[in-house]
Amino acid sequence: QVQLVESGGGLVQPGGSLRLSCAASGNIFSIGTLGWYRQAPGKQRDLVASISRGGNTNYADSVKGRFTISRDNAKNTVFLQMNNLKPEDTAVYYCNADISYTVLDQIHTLDVWGQGTQVTVSS
Repeated sequence: QVQLVESGGGLVQPGGSLRLSCAASGNIFSIGTLGWYRQAPGKQRDLVASISRGGNTNYADSVKGRFTISRDNAKNTVFLQMNNLKPEDTAVYYCNADISYTVLDQIHTLDVWGQGTQVTVSS
């Protein structure tokens, strides 16, 4: 099977920066679009940013100019650089990916979610 593991969350003051990482592991054949989502208490889970295998990016309006998504295809890893953080960025951040993996020479594709990492922006 395959899994995604996030890291890099924590507590930061307004205006500060954090860098989230998400690494995929398992019998990976290929990874398509990678995305970061976030969910604040009592709210739905929303897309923050996504990046295609070819590097095309998409951002939520609320984070444009402050967040940057990138990926390292060789290491099956996606990053989210978050600058000028605001209290409203406080949420659990989740990594998501469409992952093709092999089992007994058969290729399967799965929509995979990480376990989430908490980001808290507060003074």
